[in-house]
Amino acid sequence: MADIRPILFFDSGVGGLSIVAPARAALPRAPFVYVADSAGFPYGTRDEADIAARVPVLLGRLAERYRPRLIVIACNTASTIALPAVRAALDLPVVGTVPAIKPAAAMSKTRTIGVLGTDATVRQAYVDDLAARFASDCTVLRHGSAALVELAEAKLRGEAPVAGAFAAVLDGLLGQPGGEAIDVVVNACTHFPLVEAELAAAATRPLRFVDGGEGIARRIVALTQGQDWPDAPTAGVAVFTRLGEREAALAPALTGRGFPWIEPL
Repeated sequence: MADIRPILFFDSGVGGLSIVAPARAALPRAPFVYVADSAGFPYGTRDEADIAARVPVLLGRLAERYRPRLIVIACNTASTIALPAVRAALDLPVVGTVPAIKPAAAMSKTRTIGVLGTDATVRQAYVDDLAARFASDCTVLRHGSAALVELAEAKLRGEAPVAGAFAAVLDGLLGQPGGEAIDVVVNACTHFPLVEAELAAAATRPLRFVDGGEGIARRIVALTQGQDWPDAPTAGVAVFTRLGEREAALAPALTGRGFPWIEPL
């Protein structure tokens, strides 16, 4: 019999959809459940101890309810803070999402890279470690933006951005001392690839953007190697910890990304 256990993706909002896309391309018959902790959104401005306590408990409940074969924490903030605790608590594979500093360093010609994430992510020691290990010959500049998270969410709700909003976010990164040399920007929040085109259009010079989506897809494939899948693609389920008007407005975008069913946790 085909194995119908899903792959479960978890984020505070809809940013993790940027991770779903390459995973779906790699495993087109895999059942997916997408979970947004809308009651806790946004993680990037929350207390770190709160995230560390909240995420393992939620994922424990979700594992019991949906019985996934694998969980993807499709959120840089949650991964850098809570990933070890989640792995210790759950008896199944858990894939985290971390800033793509290694590939950015490999791409950079100027040896100056920018890390664009949430406030919580860019201040993590984990980012210091990635920079030391993989970009020791680079200048690594960081900028945290809660506004860009909201811009990505608003885009998927079909709302038009305020004029100049993306340029203002980029200025927070490129306007730092040394920022004029940045040639590669790490989208260190899964929300940000959803508005990569808008960021590129707002930039006053060519920039290359990189994120971890393709690498995570390869990791999922490796961890599920040899497993059975349903014979045909199945419709995904989107789950919200709070289901209100903002979340309901995401229905068209979710349907277009393979999640026509929405339910509360």
